[in-house]
Amino acid sequence: MGNLLIDTNIDGHVHTKLCHHARGEMEEYVLAAIDLGLRKLVFLEHLEVGINYFESTWLTEDDFDFYHEEGKRLQEKYQGSLEIGLGVEVGCNPNSLEEIQRRLALHAWDRIGISYHFMDTGSGHLNLVSSKQINIDTLDKFGVEKVVSRYYKELLDAVEKLPGQVLCHIDAVMRHHPNVILTPGHNALIDDLLDAAARNKMSLEVNTSGYRIKNEPYPSRVILRKAVKKNIPLVAGSDAHRPEDVGRDFDRLASLIEEIG
Repeated sequence: MGNLLIDTNIDGHVHTKLCHHARGEMEEYVLAAIDLGLRKLVFLEHLEVGINYFESTWLTEDDFDFYHEEGKRLQEKYQGSLEIGLGVEVGCNPNSLEEIQRRLALHAWDRIGISYHFMDTGSGHLNLVSSKQINIDTLDKFGVEKVVSRYYKELLDAVEKLPGQVLCHIDAVMRHHPNVILTPGHNALIDDLLDAAARNKMSLEVNTSGYRIKNEPYPSRVILRKAVKKNIPLVAGSDAHRPEDVGRDFDRLASLIEEIG
């Protein structure tokens, strides 16, 4: 399943019920990966700090303690059958960078991904990746162009200040709102973000969950072409929230790589 630009024998981004919005035990994801013949599976559970939102979609410190304990048990149990990575998907929050660093220092991580899900509105946080009407309405209220510009500026800041190794679904802000269109100014910000990723020797995730929503991966082909020109390594992730979604749509990545390469 591998090719020159991206190794599709590795699913580098899966979640479990521990994040409170997925389902399935860690071991179920491991068994799904083994059934697919994958070489490696990386759990990338959500770490968010300082978020004021009406529901929790991330792990607590106690959750992460269990996550690492169970992960080590599975690494030992399935040694020789599957390489298992214990990673974290860190949500950007410009107001909590020091606390994020403290939380990251509590454990050793096989992969640190950086993403941006929640934006401070002054009276709570806007969930940028939610299709719920309350979030669509809030995005409208603040202005689509302004929110997208702020998204890329603050994500760039996180890349420069946090010890990330992989940038995750970097056009997430475009996921659900029907009127989000990238302007020339936004494209310049994306170039700056990718340049920062290259300077910091980060990889860019090709997140196949986008195929089920927009019939193309996150990020889009346009952004992926930019990344390839900047020699940024690409890594595959399904963003599975159910065991049956492990490796989802990886069979489409070979033709994608042909297109963007």
